Amino acid sequence: MFVDTHCHIADSQFDADRQATIHRALEAGVTTLVEIAESPDTWKTAVQLTEDHSFIYASLGIHPHHAHDAGPGEWPSLKRKLEELLKRPKVVAVGEFGLDYFRMQNSKEQQDYLFCQQLELARECGKPIVIHCREAHADTQKRLREFYPATSYARKSTEPPGTIHCFTGTWEDAQTYMEHSFMLGIDAPLTYPNSKQLKENVTRLPLERMILETDSPYLPPQAQRGKRNEPAYIPIVAEAMGELKRKSTDEIARQTTANAKALFRI
Repeated sequence: MFVDTHCHIADSQFDADRQATIHRALEAGVTTLVEIAESPDTWKTAVQLTEDHSFIYASLGIHPHHAHDAGPGEWPSLKRKLEELLKRPKVVAVGEFGLDYFRMQNSKEQQDYLFCQQLELARECGKPIVIHCREAHADTQKRLREFYPATSYARKSTEPPGTIHCFTGTWEDAQTYMEHSFMLGIDAPLTYPNSKQLKENVTRLPLERMILETDSPYLPPQAQRGKRNEPAYIPIVAEAMGELKRKSTDEIARQTTANAKALFRI
């Protein structure tokens, strides 16, 4: 049993074969999917997926690329819509949201405003968070320390406050996130030949602090580069993790599934 904790199967790239994609995931042993709706336009579709399929859950938020549409003027109404949807029983988290200094489609100030608003919303509703962080670890950690000041050095986080999606930071970054009880999302870049730092980090990280993601339709495994990614490829990520951790794929599946269930309270 595997959990794909981060996929976008509501994306238009799946319009022609969405149900077949879901079926392939189930056949591959991926028994739970968390659909990530990262803009207001996708929230209702994600909620509908949770209602149509017992094994699909959703996380709703606003990606930093959309910060120009969610400033102080727009946020109050967006917040009201999001608050209502977050009350649905299978909407398990807020996100993905955060900071992206790689593409910089919005200013740091715009991104930080939206970041803080969603951190506050998550705190108000008691939901875990799914953080997008690309080349912005220092500022991300600054805000997380503010909103999640409690620290712990336990190997296992029994009720994690959130996860860092597609973690690609340094070992020091990983330690900081774990110190504040966050999970680290590991994706198919683990299979890429040039992902030396990620492989070194995964080798050192406690298995109890990692979850598996595809980020479908993005970031396909090495053997599928240039093609669309999909949840059925989660076992490939698990196998790569197992090789580094010297664990069987079944052991990786069991622990990462337990981690995901603890994170999303499912």
